[in-house]
Amino acid sequence: MRAVAYSDIKQRWRAEKLDHLGSSIFAEIAGWKEEARRAGKDVIDLSIGSPDRAPSQEVREVLSQAVLAEDSYAYPGTSGSLAFRRQAAAWMAHRFGVTLDPGAEVLALMGSQDGLAHLAQAVCNPGDTAIVPDPGYPIYFGSLAIAGVKPWLLPLRQENSFMPDLDEIPDEVWAEAVFILLNFPGNPIAVQSDYAFFEKLVALAKKWDVLIVHDLAYSEMGFDDYRPISILQIPGALDTAVEFHSFSKSFNMAGCRIGFLAGNREAVAALRELKGNIDYGVFQPVQTAAIAALEQAMQRPAEDRGVAPLYERRRNALVEALAAQGWDIPKPKATMFLWAPLPGRFRTGPEPWDSRRFARELLLSTGVVVVPGSAFGAQGEGFVRIALVQEEEMLMEAAQRIGDFLKE
Repeated sequence: MRAVAYSDIKQRWRAEKLDHLGSSIFAEIAGWKEEARRAGKDVIDLSIGSPDRAPSQEVREVLSQAVLAEDSYAYPGTSGSLAFRRQAAAWMAHRFGVTLDPGAEVLALMGSQDGLAHLAQAVCNPGDTAIVPDPGYPIYFGSLAIAGVKPWLLPLRQENSFMPDLDEIPDEVWAEAVFILLNFPGNPIAVQSDYAFFEKLVALAKKWDVLIVHDLAYSEMGFDDYRPISILQIPGALDTAVEFHSFSKSFNMAGCRIGFLAGNREAVAALRELKGNIDYGVFQPVQTAAIAALEQAMQRPAEDRGVAPLYERRRNALVEALAAQGWDIPKPKATMFLWAPLPGRFRTGPEPWDSRRFARELLLSTGVVVVPGSAFGAQGEGFVRIALVQEEEMLMEAAQRIGDFLKE
């Protein structure tokens, strides 16, 4: 018998589907940052949408007291405490006028990304189809790869103000699709939906028996006269829609890892069943702190818009500072990001740059970190995403450095 050589062993200790989890550009950016630091650059990181502020003093005090309680250390349960789910339902009623059954239509999550990552496994079978936006948040695509679900990419084009054209979806795709995932206001693009669009979407979803999955992570980050709405406000939406909510952006609780799913009880039950087999839920003191955050939000006067004014000021400051440097960027109506078209000469010169080259050269030259639009899908090429996650003074410094780079 021939001895088996080490080179003959075929086992691979890494699943091929991991190649499809997300764009490798984020790993590349980490390498670029290290390269810039080794070259002596002072890095200003405007890449990741991680809030740079803490939760309110009251929320932190509630969390501190809950952590000290001796009975806080049992397994918390996958669904979330009934107290948390009741408070989430009460906030949905207060904020959107939506009535939910906290027992069947609300599910606690370890952040909304937890739910986004697992939902396709809970509601789809391998080989099914889901409709997702391009460009879109990377977990939208990655979650489908893990579940063996085929994506049908719904383009968000500049000529359509980045709104999806529902009429562009062929009937055969509607017939095959298990769900359609949308994000208003979005990441990376702060696309705004209105009531009429949601009405049309709900009608189409009911016609084709498709689940609507709405990611509303930026519900509390509307600027100017815009305040994001919930798809669950549409009559009959509970028959065909679920919605993700996050405490990370709305209440500066990113590290706490808590959010919730609300809506159609069949889809909520499916995700609950899956998660009941893979995790034990959110740490109880974190749920207690989240209840306090929701209560505090509900007690604010109507004119108090929470975290929104902070990001609105930063948006205004950075957009105006970059315009003074020769880079005109549209002002988004929501979220913590700018979706910036590459400056004209980089797009139309004799040797146009792609977004990856622009982001890399900008970082290595100035230390300012932005994300290439191609990281969010093919339709993102020609743009970069800039996160408003630094104080205004640092944003002004970033604008000055960017201006010097543009003039070189």
